Amino acid sequence: MNSPPRRLLHQSLQIHAARNGTADKTAAIVEGAPYTYRQLLDSSQRLAAALQARGMQRGDRVAIFMDNTWPCIVSIYATLLAGGVFLVINPQTKADKLDFILTDSGARILLSDAHLFNIFCPAIETPSSLSAVIMSGDLGALSTPCRLPVTSFEQALAEPASFIPAATIPLDLAALIYTSGSTGQPKGVMQTHQSMVFAAGSLIEYLRLGANERILCLLPLAFDYGLYQLLMAITLGATLVLERSFTYPAQIYSRMTETGVTVFPGVPTIYAMMVSAHSRAPLSFPTVTRVTNTAAALPESHVSKLREIFPNALVYRMYGLTECKRVCYLEPELAEQKPGSVGKAIPGTETYLLDEDGHAVAPGQTGILYVRGPHVMVGYWNRPDLTAHMLKPGKLPGERVLCTHDHFRTDAEGFLYFVGRTDDIIKTRGEKVSPIEVEEALHRIPGVREAAVVGIPDDVLGQAIRAYIVVEADAALTERQVRALSAAQLESFMVPKEIVFRDALPKTTTGKVSKRLLMEGQ
Repeated sequence: MNSPPRRLLHQSLQIHAARNGTADKTAAIVEGAPYTYRQLLDSSQRLAAALQARGMQRGDRVAIFMDNTWPCIVSIYATLLAGGVFLVINPQTKADKLDFILTDSGARILLSDAHLFNIFCPAIETPSSLSAVIMSGDLGALSTPCRLPVTSFEQALAEPASFIPAATIPLDLAALIYTSGSTGQPKGVMQTHQSMVFAAGSLIEYLRLGANERILCLLPLAFDYGLYQLLMAITLGATLVLERSFTYPAQIYSRMTETGVTVFPGVPTIYAMMVSAHSRAPLSFPTVTRVTNTAAALPESHVSKLREIFPNALVYRMYGLTECKRVCYLEPELAEQKPGSVGKAIPGTETYLLDEDGHAVAPGQTGILYVRGPHVMVGYWNRPDLTAHMLKPGKLPGERVLCTHDHFRTDAEGFLYFVGRTDDIIKTRGEKVSPIEVEEALHRIPGVREAAVVGIPDDVLGQAIRAYIVVEADAALTERQVRALSAAQLESFMVPKEIVFRDALPKTTTGKVSKRLLMEGQ
């Protein structure tokens, strides 16, 4: 018997929870505690009923301000089952930004954790669309009254209300995914059920994943990279191994071994820490068969070390942005043939490069990357101006395609190479310099752990190149040595004029180096 089609994001959960072979299979291992598909559907339906009892209607937004926990997973699927639109907010968000997101989204209900009470309580003091708060944890520990009544998560699940299936269709919004807002206020990326179902399916296809996977997630579920680990696991009928963060690596390593993790998604910051630890005491995770990286380029120097740490894994280089989840990937078998490439468009999508006048560019030339596919966002919530900046008329009448505003080039075979962001390219001595290329050269210098390159105003050069680097504890590199070793790899105009040593580089909540904070700190 063929499986029914997955048209809605939550249908995979309903299908697996109803099957004899998967209902009692572990859907998630959360900080060591296992939960089955049957438990996930039951809890999600109970919470969905509680949301509906509080007046939630189809299309209403539900804000989930939680750590990576079991209640967070349940809240996501409960919102979908009730016909709502979920938005997961990073638990590190401060009250002022939380206030903005809640107001901007028009969220009807807030789900949060007790330890975040002192942040969300002030944020909801301003009159808004919020009508209810459901909170996991100990309500008895709350000392300050809140504008809205707070119901415990456990009480909400125990309420007698009956769940009424929503009349959701694939074109309905499933999620608002708020970008990090490194400049200005965060923007809510609108994604429909069909766009997210498609994206999850395309990722599963090119990663070659199956139902027996144990997918690690230690990135925030508010980060689309983290969120899709959950969505892929549930789509497959596989198991998600969920952790709050990578704050305690030794604990994560133990959990990986205990649970037999097969998929390890990370960002360069995490991999830099692992490579550094590996140099002191060898690490090995033979059960892992897929290693993925996004958020920033993975230095070539780290890849060989990752193959030692994950001896049986395919290592994927990828590029994407929240506005379409993922753009392209490089087949792991081509890593040595195509060094520095991020591959080709993910299955079912198309990419192409245009110059600033809208003309196609030849292989080897730099152009702006455009993306076509079902995974492209509907637009930014409440921001038609910014939507128009990102979604442009496409090749076919009436279609809109995503303009990434990022610079790429292709080789003769059509493989993509990231050059830099529109506002990231450094113009020095009349030349255009990609920070990525300089950072790669710095990472190849023995003893350099992390590197970030920016352009700074210079009266003579236009912009000068400044490099911020973090070195290993036992490295004795000097500014002169770094410059000399850079010059051995780079053209003269690409060699950093300034070298700034740091103990650490500032990161965004998604683990990406924040060049804005670097510049502000300087």
